Amino acid sequence: MSDDTRTNEPSRRRRRFPGISSRAYEHPADRSALVALRKLTGFDTVFKALSGLLPERSLRLLYLSDSVRVSDEQFTHLHTMLRDACYILDLAKVPAMYVTQNPQPNAMCIGLDEPIIVVTTGLVELLDEEEMRAVVGHEVGHALSGHSVYRTVLLFLTGLATKVAWIPLGNVAVLAIVTALREWFRKSELSADRAGLLVGQDLRASMRGLMKIAGGNHLHEMNVDAFLAQADEYEKAGDLRDSVLKILNVLPRSHPFTTVRAAELKSWSETRDYQRTMDGHYPRREEDKETSVTDSFRESAAHYADTVRTSKDPLIKLVGDIAGGAGDLGGKLRDKFTGGARSDAPGTGPAPE
Repeated sequence: MSDDTRTNEPSRRRRRFPGISSRAYEHPADRSALVALRKLTGFDTVFKALSGLLPERSLRLLYLSDSVRVSDEQFTHLHTMLRDACYILDLAKVPAMYVTQNPQPNAMCIGLDEPIIVVTTGLVELLDEEEMRAVVGHEVGHALSGHSVYRTVLLFLTGLATKVAWIPLGNVAVLAIVTALREWFRKSELSADRAGLLVGQDLRASMRGLMKIAGGNHLHEMNVDAFLAQADEYEKAGDLRDSVLKILNVLPRSHPFTTVRAAELKSWSETRDYQRTMDGHYPRREEDKETSVTDSFRESAAHYADTVRTSKDPLIKLVGDIAGGAGDLGGKLRDKFTGGARSDAPGTGPAPE
């Protein structure tokens, strides 16, 4: 890493956030999933074991030897974006950044001691300057939140599963930890998307980037409103069978679906919290130690309660009905699975005379 901040000035005028805490942009589901992950039986044992055994030095040497390190001499436009992002989010040390040959558009922030940002050539070639700025801000957000540590553990547990069979928990327990890590990481992506917006300060660029990741470099064939309409259609998604399929589809993924990310980010950009942050009213890192765990739980609980209340997903709505003590739960359950009430169901015909 470099701590050179002499030229950490943004290439165009943007609001800066001195001393900003990651709490300012972290999604409540991110914090809740991380708390749940840390409470998972055996996680501490695995985490401590891997923290001492993961070949992080080897990982750094791998990227140093077989990728291109971003600097003033190589990929200078990315280096400028990286310094820009660190300046805006007030990250004192600029993480090392590498470009690696891979046609799959992707980026990640990994590392146990110090974060490393890696972007693929597929992503660099796909996005324009402002779209890429949001991505770099996204990864710097991961670094500021400390996500790189858990991302590294997930990377090694997933890729080297056969080599951690010695852990005295059994493969089932390791699989449970991998599943929990993936669930947390999907939520952490929503937080990092918000950080990317704070850095880029261009919602349209963030939306374009997500559309390109989903549909390639064909912006003339795509429309933001139609893309967001897909997210709305996905959330409503028929009956309970579709809800179950959505859960099964997302389980093996490290990232949420792009339409969902776009909808979540647009929704946050319209909140009072986002506007207050842009106006300079946000949590500071110096206050992090004083943050109440109880308050964090309360905020997360309020978020989930609001999600249940406003969700259009059939399964979530059913959960809300059950929690609210709605009557005829058997009928509701049947209707949710069949997509609507049966015409011959009791009570659906004309009232008896």
